[in-house]
Amino acid sequence: MTSELWALLCSAILCLALPALYGPLHARQTGQAALIGNREDIPEPTGAAGRGLRAHRNLVENLLPFAIVVLTARFASISNVMTVLGAWLFLGARVVHAGCYITGVTGIRTLAWLTGVAGTLLIIIQIF
Repeated sequence: MTSELWALLCSAILCLALPALYGPLHARQTGQAALIGNREDIPEPTGAAGRGLRAHRNLVENLLPFAIVVLTARFASISNVMTVLGAWLFLGARVVHAGCYITGVTGIRTLAWLTGVAGTLLIIIQIF
């Protein structure tokens, strides 16, 4: 498996792990029974739970384009220093982004988001 695919796999694991971080905080706010139900009338989580949910949603929004780009590069047999750098830059940035989002650190969070986008763009440039 290429390094880029490993970064994609680790990004998917991060996406699956984030609910495990904010879920218990949300359960404390609304009660476990409310979260087990269909969630029609429960309020949005607040504090770290709300920030965790938003970090997760943001990762989902950014993970899809990243995955498409990584898989396109793989199917085109494009793998070089820049694609590897872009993939690991994306993953590292997304870990920092999630940590900053959950803890409420705003300035670094924005830089981390931009860095993740730059990682995806590095791979796109190699495809073209």
